[in-house]
Amino acid sequence: MQKKIVNKRKPKLETAMILAAGLGLRLRPITNKIPKPLVKVADHTLLDHTIDKLLAIGVKTAIINIHYLGDQIRQHLSKRTDLEIIFSSEADVLLETGGGIKNALEYFGDEPFFACNADVLWLNGPSPVLERMQDSWNNDQMDGLLMLHSTVEAYGYMGNGDFELDPVGRLSRKLERELTPYLFTGVQILHPRIFKDTPLGAFSLNIIYDKLIKTSRLYGIVNDGEWFHIGTPDGLDQAEKYMQHRYSGVRHR
Repeated sequence: MQKKIVNKRKPKLETAMILAAGLGLRLRPITNKIPKPLVKVADHTLLDHTIDKLLAIGVKTAIINIHYLGDQIRQHLSKRTDLEIIFSSEADVLLETGGGIKNALEYFGDEPFFACNADVLWLNGPSPVLERMQDSWNNDQMDGLLMLHSTVEAYGYMGNGDFELDPVGRLSRKLERELTPYLFTGVQILHPRIFKDTPLGAFSLNIIYDKLIKTSRLYGIVNDGEWFHIGTPDGLDQAEKYMQHRYSGVRHR
């Protein structure tokens, strides 16, 4: 069982970065005409599922990067008045996960923030996982805190996982071709200081994760609810069927 991370400095995270600039290539032909964040599960877009969970934890401002069919995302979110939305356009070139967040650093000041992929879907367990993440964050101890999920219990996921987790929550990488217990869900808390001395332009957050692992400043918390990998039409179908059965009172896998 994962030991609870001792928190000495509990912040109130009111700002989030939502990464919505991807092309959604593996979900074609569904994404030929709509961006992946606007794909619906249970009659609710993936993007709105994420925003609703951020609102529930007290987030007031969301910075959203856009690229592919970004005008559709702008139009869709124009209907929401329950939080401040700031768009970070990547019209000319995709900046990947690291570059996309670095491009919007001015909005975070010197405070930690949530960062979420716009195309993920998760359900809470006994307690909201974002709440547990916020309660566990420690500015003195951490630079990144990732939401993890059991590799073998994720819906629609066929990979080998991403991380090992030690008893106090520190992360390490899996060995090549090794099945590891936990995958990264695409949801995290980051501190802006980790972007110092990072590359210009496009780069992956994995560059930062590897540096933080070496300094023992990358941590993880396991989601004890459900998580869905919606990378293909089959994965989307699994998520939709699960949600239909969940709300009809029948558990289905």
